Amino acid sequence: MNIVFMGTPEIAVSCLEALVNAGHNIKAVFTQPDKPKNRGHKLQMPPVKEYAEEKGIEVYQPLSLRKGEEGEKAFETLKSLAPDCIVVVAYGQILPKNILDLPEYGCVNVHASLLPKYRGAAPIQRVIMDGETETGITTMYMAEGLDTGDMILKETVEIPPKMTAGELHDRLAETGARLIVETLSQIEKGIAPRTPQTDINTCYAERILKEDCLIDFTKSADALYNMIRGLSPSPCAFTFIAGKRLKVYFAEKLDTKSGAKPGTVIEGEGLCVACGEGALRLAEIQPEGGKRMRDTDLLRGRRVEAGTVLG
Repeated sequence: MNIVFMGTPEIAVSCLEALVNAGHNIKAVFTQPDKPKNRGHKLQMPPVKEYAEEKGIEVYQPLSLRKGEEGEKAFETLKSLAPDCIVVVAYGQILPKNILDLPEYGCVNVHASLLPKYRGAAPIQRVIMDGETETGITTMYMAEGLDTGDMILKETVEIPPKMTAGELHDRLAETGARLIVETLSQIEKGIAPRTPQTDINTCYAERILKEDCLIDFTKSADALYNMIRGLSPSPCAFTFIAGKRLKVYFAEKLDTKSGAKPGTVIEGEGLCVACGEGALRLAEIQPEGGKRMRDTDLLRGRRVEAGTVLG
């Protein structure tokens, strides 16, 4: 099948690689523009662009598919490419109707949740932050609404109690790669199911903002435990200690009732902190200007007295 692939982050690379290995003809890749990174503000290519260039696939990076001259140019480019299908995986732009209607087999999306739950931008993080025990991949025909198109295939992935968003990402990337190949195979054979979504039990996975990452110790230890692993390793939950940012990559729930004010360091093995209900050990952390480490490594070189208040 002649395919135009649209995607940007690492999870999209797995799907693109699977399509290449399955023998599909990738006519071109559309991805987000290069962005400045880190303190040097050096432009960095999206992971999908890096892979495409390695494979000699033509890459397009329009600022918009919908607006003005840029959108018109993108549409004309897609018309000239004449794809049988457009495959979209975490592209980062909404496709207008003229593009949705262009390919013979439509535009097919790989979404990292069990739709209709967790439509939106951050399903991998939000599903863990909400304490869910399973999620998965859904392939669907794209429509004008946000992740509302008819579903094709689904596969469930379990979320163990200690799994982080980074680990779940890798599991879903493998699942998505396998499922998109099977989806296109069924579409070509004319046997792909088409199941309309309902609005029953739906929810939206809003984009993660900086303020979502600040730890509020007045919340329960259970809620914060899920929040921390749902934001690990990126963008990462954080608090402050002595006015300096402290990233928290992983925590452990403690079987203790300290009675201390939320955010207060309490006695225990490691960096233990009282919450609104229960307590947490901030087990994997990164102090401002330092490297990622165990809490015990931090405490060897820095004394943090019980009674110290974080935040």
